[in-house]
Amino acid sequence: MSDRFSTLFPKSYNWLLFICFSIVLRIILIDLSWFCFFALIVSIFQFSLLFLQFGKLIPTRHLFGALLCLQFLVGPTLAYNGLDEYQYFMYRMKIPEHEYFVYAFPAVIFFIIGLHLRAGNAKGEMLDLDEIRTVISNNRMVAPILIGVGFFASIVSNYFSSDLAFVFYLIGSFKFIGLFIIVLSEKRVNYLALILVVGSIVFSSLGSGMFHDLLTWVIFLAAVFAIKYEVSNFVKLIGLVIFIFIATIIQLLKSDYRVLTSIDENQAGFETFAKVYQQENMKEGVFNFQKLAQSNVRINQGFIVTNIMFTVPEKEPFANGDELKDILKAAFLPRILAPDKLKAGDRSLFRKYSGIPITQGTSMGLSSIGDAYINFGIMGGIVFMFFLGLIYSEVLVFFFNIQSRFPLIILFSPLIFYYPIRPDCELQTILGHLVKSIFIVFTTFYIWKNVFQIKSAEKIKHTDTSAH
Repeated sequence: MSDRFSTLFPKSYNWLLFICFSIVLRIILIDLSWFCFFALIVSIFQFSLLFLQFGKLIPTRHLFGALLCLQFLVGPTLAYNGLDEYQYFMYRMKIPEHEYFVYAFPAVIFFIIGLHLRAGNAKGEMLDLDEIRTVISNNRMVAPILIGVGFFASIVSNYFSSDLAFVFYLIGSFKFIGLFIIVLSEKRVNYLALILVVGSIVFSSLGSGMFHDLLTWVIFLAAVFAIKYEVSNFVKLIGLVIFIFIATIIQLLKSDYRVLTSIDENQAGFETFAKVYQQENMKEGVFNFQKLAQSNVRINQGFIVTNIMFTVPEKEPFANGDELKDILKAAFLPRILAPDKLKAGDRSLFRKYSGIPITQGTSMGLSSIGDAYINFGIMGGIVFMFFLGLIYSEVLVFFFNIQSRFPLIILFSPLIFYYPIRPDCELQTILGHLVKSIFIVFTTFYIWKNVFQIKSAEKIKHTDTSAH
């Protein structure tokens, strides 16, 4: 068999241990339905792949799979097995578990298959550190310039209308790419740059009360550090525990934090976040069971899909591709050519197809799985998810194909995927981010071709040096 699915079923994976673990888990969770059990097993498999590959590559595909499983398999499993009773009635699962999993389970599986079908040996995720360092050594100012451009773009983005502001928002992510380059260089890490870049995302996250970007960039940054220092599984485990702890605290406290900062924007900051933590700790403790149970809605995007399946086609007919046309128009056409296209954060489609009467300020999306069902039903939706995964993978495969000329291109993949990697977001914004970020990256590489391109003479020299 070829290496076609080597990223999904690596030869080094300990299958005996996984099978034994699955059997023990089934014995322990004997009352769990088979739907929920297999949802957990597939999710654990994806989590373990992400853990094992961390430090070997930029884990874009495995992050996609792990987050999709977390929000559409693990969250719903917990909801169906007792945690739903702690949720506000609007946020509960609307249909029986077998009806939900008959669609969601294969949709997740086929999306993951699409991601890995042409991945080969992690095409578009493996870094060539030697060639990256060759480019860096010949262009020592590339990292400071990217960081400077990133900070400038982040500042000026506030002074433009939404569409143009989004372009500058994407360019603002260059500062993370610059930091990746600094980390991977042969020199010691510049801790001033590390503090400035990470501090900026912490500050902006506290200011907006939105923490997805922070957590996602921390994961990618940790992956780059792990690649450089070839960290052990023990170190990765410690890092994982710390990350889960911090992410859980953020999920538990961010609602109360947003309430305080919405009253007075000047209160936004670490001090207020610490104040919210102290207040919750003085009540019943931050980690009390009821609060943890209520927070399951944060990882359970399945409840939105169940609302969609409850609404469509019973109350609202299948879109048969019409909604997808609106989404593609919003993603690919500039507003000057399509002034009536969907806006990011537009809630009209969400209300129409989910039946959930959210206000304009509430952040919820139909999700890719939800949009797939709305347009094509169960079987068509599963097929759509396969091709969506394949499209994402093809972007990475293209990066792999030009990596020999532009070794730094893989470091730009987190910029392209840090938003699409979030499965809870609206598809029009995901595809819009994908299209605009690819355009920005390739425009940058075209303009700075002499900086990013590795010269043939340099490749020959590097090959000769490696041979000796």
